[in-house]
Amino acid sequence: MSEAVFSQLAMSVLLTALIGWMGFIVWDLAKKSQAGKFGTIALFTVLGAGVLGFIVKTVLVEIMQI
Repeated sequence: MSEAVFSQLAMSVLLTALIGWMGFIVWDLAKKSQAGKFGTIALFTVLGAGVLGFIVKTVLVEIMQI
């Protein structure tokens, strides 16, 4: 396995783990602050928009390289 393949694989796995960890942190924050249903949805919507923006940027960069 070359260094480039390992780096790409590690980046994909660790980035997915980081996004999952961030989701857990937001859920824990909503639970501890007693944000309620609306507050929890708002927190996840804002986090989801940031993650979605990152994914869209990655997809667009790959499309533009083709």
